[in-house]
Amino acid sequence: MARIELKNVTVDIPLLGGDDSNIKGRIVRRIKRSPKRDEAIRALNNINLDLKDGDRIGLVGSNGAGKTTMLRVMAGIYTPTAGTSFIEGKVASLFDAGMGIDLGATGYDNITLRGMFLGESRDAMDARVDEIADFSGLGERLHHPVSTYSAGMMARLGFSIATSLDPEVLLVDEGIGTADAEFTARARERLQEFMGRAGILVLASHSPILLGQFCDQAVLLEKGTIVERGSTDQILALQSAAKKR
Repeated sequence: MARIELKNVTVDIPLLGGDDSNIKGRIVRRIKRSPKRDEAIRALNNINLDLKDGDRIGLVGSNGAGKTTMLRVMAGIYTPTAGTSFIEGKVASLFDAGMGIDLGATGYDNITLRGMFLGESRDAMDARVDEIADFSGLGERLHHPVSTYSAGMMARLGFSIATSLDPEVLLVDEGIGTADAEFTARARERLQEFMGRAGILVLASHSPILLGQFCDQAVLLEKGTIVERGSTDQILALQSAAKKR
């Protein structure tokens, strides 16, 4: 059974102080013997969220609201500065597409590499190669290094690999939007297939169409804090009203 539980989760992301943001600044600080200024951005503040099997929830908010940070906590990439995160079930994430990718290796090699990075065995990935290659539609380009791929091609490859793993928790951002319209349509069909099975879907998006199609619930984030949780229609209406004020 899939489960995500965030309790009082706060995430602070360290930044270099103004004097340490470049080499010149560091040299000047040392000459002046000024103290180093440590700063951090509070990306999430006291987040409480409980998701269970069957939940399809959207993360709504402006840029910098905390959507991507929350996805990274759910994926186990970020450890909370305070509070606790509990994730149960196999997780596949469709963001940070470069993680587990070797830019110098071919698309075919990276199917195996990223699959193993996501917790699958080499044998399991070898058995899926043909299906993944076919769904990606990249054809002969899979024989080329991924360093030569466009953003859209990377999105195709990453999505095709992650959704082949039959995850219990699927974390998605708008990255599939960087692919062409034909692939995006097939990606939506694939997501629909996933949602027909037990599991949790978390989708961070600015698109009311995507959120309305895939999510029955949503949370509105502002400055790293959950402002409201409700049906997708309610949250989108609330966000729209806030923008008009």
